[in-house]
Amino acid sequence: MPIADRHTPPPRRIAIVGAGLAGLTAARTLVQAGHAVALFERDARPGGRLAGWESPYGSFDSGAQYFTVRDERLRRALDATGAPCRRWSANAVRVLDPAGRLVEAALPGLEPHWVAVPRMDALAAHWAAPLGEALHRGTTVVRIEADSLQPGRWQLRTQGEADDTAVQAGFDAVLLAVPPTAARLLLAPVAEGLARHVADVRIAPCWSLHLAFAQASQPGLPHLGPQWNCARSTHHRVAWLARESSKPGRGAIERWTVQASAEWSREHLRDDAARVRAKLLRAFAEITGILATPTLAEARLWTEAKTETPLGRSHLWDAKAGLGVAGDWCIGHRVEDAFVSGLELALAAL
Repeated sequence: MPIADRHTPPPRRIAIVGAGLAGLTAARTLVQAGHAVALFERDARPGGRLAGWESPYGSFDSGAQYFTVRDERLRRALDATGAPCRRWSANAVRVLDPAGRLVEAALPGLEPHWVAVPRMDALAAHWAAPLGEALHRGTTVVRIEADSLQPGRWQLRTQGEADDTAVQAGFDAVLLAVPPTAARLLLAPVAEGLARHVADVRIAPCWSLHLAFAQASQPGLPHLGPQWNCARSTHHRVAWLARESSKPGRGAIERWTVQASAEWSREHLRDDAARVRAKLLRAFAEITGILATPTLAEARLWTEAKTETPLGRSHLWDAKAGLGVAGDWCIGHRVEDAFVSGLELALAAL
């Protein structure tokens, strides 16, 4: 055996739960290092909060609205993979008072805003493609257990979209890249210590409203309402507004995404979508001055949207047990926080 081989760890079989950006980053890193990876995602599409929705009037980014690139490792990864991303000319994020009046305009040197094209979930799809059959879509992991046939390894009990159940066995390690509530539930029976670390993380819910104004697509009427394309608001109902149709690679029909504040979303967590839609539409009109009746108005709820109390470290890793945790919520709420967390967990697990 060559001397160099003595220091090369043997390939391992690693399960990753959650195919958001943290899970995808961890999976790609481990595969590139020569390990066998099985990535389980409960939804039909990977991406987590890199979510998109296609309406009859054009696409919406229903989760993360854009991302920044502050970490050089993310920049290198985007360049190396030819990621389908373009800079969004957000014409400087405004800060608005409750009545929609300008309080503060961002400085000209504001860091670039980036979006995936044609929707934010295109980045996740692009990074998932090389994983091929290693990505198990529509598969929910309901329990982590000690492998019944191979001591020292793990097995996962899973449930498919048709409620079919299965046991996936023979894993040397299990990495969780899911929201903290799901992480706690999976960890509690097998790693109480790790579960306790996650217990203090707090993530706020968020109601979102997606609006389309097909009547605005007329000659001489480039858009409705204000001149800005996105804004943070101090309105008691609304925290963020973005003109979706201003993003590169999107259709021309006037479309907006309105995200409610954490406080308002929490207060109205159990409201039905119709009531939320009416209230947020009224707030949207107050802020933007757009009084036209939308062609489409769709309200959607994220039960865990924006991190309020993060874990305080990039990841958790118990090398002896072979269990780890990652997610944007470990260090913040940004898209690149998810990338950094997934990357550093994978490097720790190598």
